[in-house]
Amino acid sequence: MARSNAPHQRKSDNDSAGEARFHDSDAKRLRLAELQVGLAFFAFILIGANDGALGVLIPSLRLHYGVDKATIGLLFLFQTVGYLLAAFNSGLLVERLGNRRFLVLGVVSFLLGVGALSLMPQFMVILIMMLPLGFGVAIIDAGLNTYIASMPRNSALLNYLHAFYGTGALLGPVIASTILAVRWGWNSVYIVWIGMSLVLLIGFQLVFKEQNISPREDVATRSKGNVLVAALSVPMIWIAALFMLIYVGAEVSVGSWTYSFLTEERRVPILLAGWMVSGYWIGLTLGRLTLARVTLWIGSERLIQGCLVGVVIGGLFVWLLPVYAVSAVGLGLIGFSFGPIYPTTIALISNKVSSRILPSVIGFMVSLGSIGAAICPWLAGMLAQRFGLWSLMPYVIILTAAMVLLWRVLRFRPQV
Repeated sequence: MARSNAPHQRKSDNDSAGEARFHDSDAKRLRLAELQVGLAFFAFILIGANDGALGVLIPSLRLHYGVDKATIGLLFLFQTVGYLLAAFNSGLLVERLGNRRFLVLGVVSFLLGVGALSLMPQFMVILIMMLPLGFGVAIIDAGLNTYIASMPRNSALLNYLHAFYGTGALLGPVIASTILAVRWGWNSVYIVWIGMSLVLLIGFQLVFKEQNISPREDVATRSKGNVLVAALSVPMIWIAALFMLIYVGAEVSVGSWTYSFLTEERRVPILLAGWMVSGYWIGLTLGRLTLARVTLWIGSERLIQGCLVGVVIGGLFVWLLPVYAVSAVGLGLIGFSFGPIYPTTIALISNKVSSRILPSVIGFMVSLGSIGAAICPWLAGMLAQRFGLWSLMPYVIILTAAMVLLWRVLRFRPQV
């Protein structure tokens, strides 16, 4: 009897061992995914801190190089050019390099830029090195957005990802001002970025893996043609990119002009106005953190609709009720409502397009977003010059109304 049960016992032991190996494999994949997401959050803290710190460093850079405001503004132009070059070509680069090498290229390019700035070279060299710096930021931005967008529950994760960018944007000025306060050189900030970038570089090499594409799959994929052309041939992508352009433009317009509106139009004390603007940016970050899981309950489409309504209500508060406390609440509501729109839109579009064109789609969307960040604040300044700073909130409400119309078109577009 014992002999007849032995094969069954061995089979049962083998099944148990196989099941244990299966669970171990699942646990390893889960730990790897957690490490990858954690590294993505760290990367967004870095690029957020870099963006946030530059404004604090501008006076020191002007003093060091003896240039005027218009000349120092070229730093933003050159960085934006580098950003656009990378963002427009992100899909092509991912297809040729794979995920890990694409991200490594971004960190190396960012390292080249901050490394050059840490050496305090001539101003012309600084301008040129802003190109690879912007190029690297765009690759990290588009690459990690694409990676997170391909995961389950991507809307919540993307909101967390961009909340860490906001955290970095808040920390960047603190780090830069602290370094300047202890009388270290402005280049010391970029030495800090070098250290963080090296951690990121090692992490991308160890934690992220290449896509496993067989030669047959690779040939089949390439035979379909240029991924950027394929992405731009979809009308829905243009609608989404235009929506992103207006959104980023509205967000940056509020952040750029509200301080002037409060101090010059409303005569708010300088310190209080600064705190009110900070409340807007804090609201933006909190919106991404607190509303991330709301998308799991009500869906991405309803969340964005509600957020757009919140922006209009906040804008009306600031515009029509000139009371300090009400304006502060209105600005916080605008920031809170703006917060989830960018990452949730990326998540929604990623569920409507094929994985092949997704990197190009996200690269194109973030490219137009950066264009909006340049155009819309400029238009806000033109309106302020022509009609007065009171026009800021009506302008933001009009931009939000345009987003509502685009969103109604976008939500009914089919998957491609």
